[in-house]
Amino acid sequence: MDPEYFKSYDMSWGTLGTMRPFANFHPDRDVLELQAALEKKDAVTPVRILTNRNSAQRQAIVKTYQEMTEKDLVSAVKKALSGELETVLLALLKTPIEYDAHRLKQAMEGLGTDEDTLLEILCTRSGQQLKDINTTYNELYKKDLAKDLKGETSGDFANLILALLNKGNVAGVVQRDIEALSTSLNGKKADAEPWIDILTSRDSDHLNRVLMGLELQEGETVDKALEKRFSGDIRLGLRILVQCIQNPHLFLAQRLETMKTPIVQGVLVSHCEEDLLCVRAAYLKQTGTSLYTALQQKGFKGDHLQALLAICRSED
Repeated sequence: MDPEYFKSYDMSWGTLGTMRPFANFHPDRDVLELQAALEKKDAVTPVRILTNRNSAQRQAIVKTYQEMTEKDLVSAVKKALSGELETVLLALLKTPIEYDAHRLKQAMEGLGTDEDTLLEILCTRSGQQLKDINTTYNELYKKDLAKDLKGETSGDFANLILALLNKGNVAGVVQRDIEALSTSLNGKKADAEPWIDILTSRDSDHLNRVLMGLELQEGETVDKALEKRFSGDIRLGLRILVQCIQNPHLFLAQRLETMKTPIVQGVLVSHCEEDLLCVRAAYLKQTGTSLYTALQQKGFKGDHLQALLAICRSED
């Protein structure tokens, strides 16, 4: 690990991310090193540099690389590297908002929709972040995100997905919300509409009080009640949304437990500057093993493993 990283800690006191601003940052020096390394197809230098600079600094590198070499850094990485290492470094060259937009697009491509990834992003991002993702998606792909999501989903699940994309912050009364959700569970047929309306339009503190009150009233966990009363995609969506309201870091840790490469890369890169320390703590509590150790035990190898470890940052 670059010793300058430790000096950078003071620049980001209080952050819950693992990737912080590099203190002695000179984009021109980084560009010269990257250019020489990529010409030799040397992966070690790009990994060292790109995993030790925060997103704003990496964007400065992209800009400076273009100015100094009259070439595109993304194209240079694609030409010099390949496989999963290329994928993770290209992810780091996007802004966090661009990367979330990219992941949403990928989740809707090919055969079948990756509902879990759609829900991961829509449930863990704030209303403002989702507005920014929506705008960026439209700019990058010349497509309307809401229309694309609607085209990939149907019924109550489509209503939930679109409500998440347009999260609100409407004041509610805790007991009234508890009663509305309880009534929806105890009718002849469970009604998803109150769940969608309430869970996508209140702040997290209010929703946690509502869910806690509902569990006391029903005598079982909300997750168990949803599992019994709903089915299909809407059940999946509501259960994940409730998990993300109650403990988003545990939800992300459980995603990481799969150790599937796209999920691991997606969560690490998406959360490395925001709350990855919390996800690491949840992973350790959930599994008894640190995420840093788990990555080394689960089949990741070589420079790709080193990149993932650098983003994870350290042992717990």
